[in-house]
Amino acid sequence: MKKPTPKVPRSSASAPHEVRIIGGQWKRTRLPVADSPGLRPTPSRVRETLFNWLGQDLGGWRCMDAFAGTGALGLEAASRGAAEVVLVEQDGALLANLSRITTQLKATSVRVERGDGVAALRQRGGQGLDVVFLDPPFGDGQNETLYVAALSAARQAVRGDGWIYLEAPRVWNEDELAQIGLQVHRQGKAGVVAFHLLRPLPVQ
Repeated sequence: MKKPTPKVPRSSASAPHEVRIIGGQWKRTRLPVADSPGLRPTPSRVRETLFNWLGQDLGGWRCMDAFAGTGALGLEAASRGAAEVVLVEQDGALLANLSRITTQLKATSVRVERGDGVAALRQRGGQGLDVVFLDPPFGDGQNETLYVAALSAARQAVRGDGWIYLEAPRVWNEDELAQIGLQVHRQGKAGVVAFHLLRPLPVQ
């Protein structure tokens, strides 16, 4: 018998719209999107492309969504079988929303942490995560320092054959990524969003 899709409660004051999980056990589950400045959930078609690249079954994977926001990326991974997903967010209202959602879904593989995404990644240096999701605030294109710090920390946190997903307001080129020890596996653009699936460069 097919299980009913969980219903996540919405608040009319803080959730003017929503996104949906697109695959796995929570497919079609609606996630409320709070009316928070700078919050920009990854579009469904971009998430669909990303998980076509990564694979539909993430069974056993260890993941971190370092700038979680709505949690769409990390929860998508958990829905597809990831064994451990850490959602890191420093905004209190967004954090509370993530906690409500994970409780409603009974998402036992998901842990919600309050904190800075870069610091959380640095704490996990050498832990060999399978994938890190990076979707920092765009900051009107002025967040270059944050992007470099996040990419560098993610590079240390993933395993040698792991993955880093990056959303940014521009395309990052091979030369600048190589300076951080990364290379492009796939990339694309959707409107103002450039998205990249990166891998660590082999250690020389």
